[in-house]
Amino acid sequence: MAMFKDVLETVRMIEKERLDIRTITMGISLLDCIDSSGLKSRQKIYEKITRLAENLVKEGERIENELGIPIVNKRISVTPISLIAGSSDDKNYVEYAKILDAAAATVGINFIGGFSALVPKGFTKGDRILIDSIPEALATTNCVCSSVNLGSSKAGINMDAVKRLGEVIKETAYLTREADSIGCAKFVAFANAVEDNPFMAGAFHGVGEAESVLNVGVSGPGVVKRALEKAQNASFGEMAEIIKKTAFKITRAGHLVGTTVAERLNVPFGILDLSLAPTPEIGDSVARILEEMGLEHCGTHGTTAALAMLNDAVKKGGIMASTSVGGFSGAFIPVSEDEGMIEAVECGALTFDKLEAMTSVCSVGIDMVAIPGDTPASTISGILADEAAIGVINNKTTGVRIIPVYGKDVGDTAEFGGLLGRAPIMPVNKNDCSVFVNRGGQIPAPIHSFKN
Repeated sequence: MAMFKDVLETVRMIEKERLDIRTITMGISLLDCIDSSGLKSRQKIYEKITRLAENLVKEGERIENELGIPIVNKRISVTPISLIAGSSDDKNYVEYAKILDAAAATVGINFIGGFSALVPKGFTKGDRILIDSIPEALATTNCVCSSVNLGSSKAGINMDAVKRLGEVIKETAYLTREADSIGCAKFVAFANAVEDNPFMAGAFHGVGEAESVLNVGVSGPGVVKRALEKAQNASFGEMAEIIKKTAFKITRAGHLVGTTVAERLNVPFGILDLSLAPTPEIGDSVARILEEMGLEHCGTHGTTAALAMLNDAVKKGGIMASTSVGGFSGAFIPVSEDEGMIEAVECGALTFDKLEAMTSVCSVGIDMVAIPGDTPASTISGILADEAAIGVINNKTTGVRIIPVYGKDVGDTAEFGGLLGRAPIMPVNKNDCSVFVNRGGQIPAPIHSFKN
């Protein structure tokens, strides 16, 4: 009851500051759907998802009405399909993506993640088939999201995967060219991917997870910005305390929502991911938080330090409010989904190289960045390798969601709509890295991987 009162007080305090629960995501294990017959496997997949998630949307909407806290998305993540489909004799996994899409439509969710493969140290037959199927799968489905984990701090970086994924991203961009290559917005290449991430496009249900769980991703950059606005002359220590206390309140609200929905769905509560996830709406921007700290524009010198402090304070505040904090938990910096980031790019303050530097301290990495459509696949692979290296060396999760927008160049804008927003086309380095990318093999794990 005390927690309930705390949350209601928090809601009253921030009702005009854009607090929301960004997503409730049901994770579903498909390991018992493995079958040598692809057709039978897909039938099992459809039946299981629609049975377990039958009431996900209804219960989410019910909680919204009871607590007055918007839940923007209702989603599902599943066991990586490369593990499920690998036992079949199918030579293409597009039909698996289509059955996931059909199940998502039946239960009424926004996105379903898990058309995924885990290849930090090499490929299985299923991994190769799934990766080759990604472009067509994303071009022929509406709700399906895909990811590939290509490196880890324990295994190093699979550079053969890095090379192939550069080509896959280009193929996906071409197949969805009529919609500003939006298929690429549904794909993430990871290093150190986490198994309990509730956020798309990279969510999948890890093999170490329970049969079914309910994960929650909260947001609230507007709440943090408003709190900092009230402390104009604060020192860095004082700002950190303000962010921590605000993150604590947001996390309490998310914890109540997650545990309540999980109880009503009769599944375990998994984790609460406290990530400041922006939207294109005014007042819901991570970039504006950084500017509130004293930066003229996000991207100027000092931005990486400001983001590091923000990310750390968010984690410290959230971890005290719930025993189930997980996922990424920090601050996301997706360009197209953050109106402050968009403005920073358009005025020249935020460059691709500065964005890469910021990914060393943020929650994930290069996210929703549009680049010229004629960018070579090898250059995209080089970007993937750079981000993977940041993650592997620093023992953190990094990801790349990059969109080479077919037919567009620097100065143009890609329009995605909704939460995906719009993205000014950012220039990339035009110097060639193909010889490096084409060497193949494995970049070894760093020295600090030898821990037990």
